[in-house]
Amino acid sequence: MALDCTSASSHASCTLLLVCLLLLPLCDVSRALEPHHAVAPNPHPHPHIPSLVAHTPLPLSRSRFSAQAQLDLSTHCNASCFHRGEQARVEELTEQLAFETLYADGSRTLTAVELDEAEAQEEEEEEGAAVPLVATGRRRVSARSRRHRRLKRQIYGADGRFNIRGEHFLLDYPFSTAVRISTGCTGVLVSQRHVLTAAHCVHDGKDYVKGARKLRVGFLIPPSSLGNVTLPSNKNNNNIINNNNNNAPTKKPLVRWVRVKRTRVPKGWIQGPQEVSMDFDYALLELRWAHRRPFMRMAVAPQAQDLAGKRIHFSGFDSDRPGELVYRFCPVEDESNDLIYQHCDARPGASGSGVYGRVWDGAAKRWERKVIGIFSGHQWLEIDGENRDYNVAVRFTPLKFAQICYWVHGNQVDCSKD
Repeated sequence: MALDCTSASSHASCTLLLVCLLLLPLCDVSRALEPHHAVAPNPHPHPHIPSLVAHTPLPLSRSRFSAQAQLDLSTHCNASCFHRGEQARVEELTEQLAFETLYADGSRTLTAVELDEAEAQEEEEEEGAAVPLVATGRRRVSARSRRHRRLKRQIYGADGRFNIRGEHFLLDYPFSTAVRISTGCTGVLVSQRHVLTAAHCVHDGKDYVKGARKLRVGFLIPPSSLGNVTLPSNKNNNNIINNNNNNAPTKKPLVRWVRVKRTRVPKGWIQGPQEVSMDFDYALLELRWAHRRPFMRMAVAPQAQDLAGKRIHFSGFDSDRPGELVYRFCPVEDESNDLIYQHCDARPGASGSGVYGRVWDGAAKRWERKVIGIFSGHQWLEIDGENRDYNVAVRFTPLKFAQICYWVHGNQVDCSKD
């Protein structure tokens, strides 16, 4: 499905659909003409954000950059795996929240962290209350997953993705927050210098991927924004490329690449010989230069019932639609302490997309788009002898939010106000 707003014939339908997608948080695209009003929810109390104290970074050996980028991540999880986050002890959490920092010259450091034990215990209790055990009947099974046979990996039934085209949409919030990662993934802007993406886009759990040596972030530039200027093909302009790699006229956007200054990956992802866990499949990239585009703020992932329409949204660069920014939305099907289970259609390349929802801002009395997770990939979930497949996003818990907040700010700040 293509949302092409460059032609006059499709302008009216595109405008109607985009109004629905951007302005009406509870709107069903197929019923865009019907009035819809978002009702202020009665959400659970705002979670406490624990403090995180980082130790002095310890130098590590230089990375070998020997891993191959794996864009189509797929894992298997059973009941024990599903409940793993509910049973984590303070010592385990502390170990998982330590992090590696990769610098542009290939050097690395390891930073251990400390949590106040009382705060860590409070975090465990909050997470356990927010996502009850499977035995409580909290788990839901989508009727859509029962009816439809999977046609392609990560596509459920009819393809519900939209291509976002046209300068006014590509450069408008929230689509403008999506960026490309040079290893083949997607990222989301969360500050003027920081991009969140999936850890597996830069690290396979044992070593950094080859492309992480000279990691870059790509910003979309619609061709029309360049006017009639012809770009000379010299090294001074090699940061702007044409996605079609030819001289023919194209409506597809260009990409301006910016180098990454440093990369941070949680120790919970770097498991050595053990199997990687999607629970910590996120990484933060710091750009060499600040950008001028709007970014999306983060939030601790609320319960699905506290999201407008119980829906999540994300935009990414799916590999089967080269050169296109692809948007999708869907309801949350299930959630564990650390993961959001859903059936949003996606393909390799969408990994690392910022998963956002409309979260109620009690102070402002309005719904606000907030990044609440990172799209990771696909997981087979085996519960009670049944195998069910989902697309999965990492869920921002209070502890993960505190860690990422520290990465962004670099000091002890009140992250509850971020």
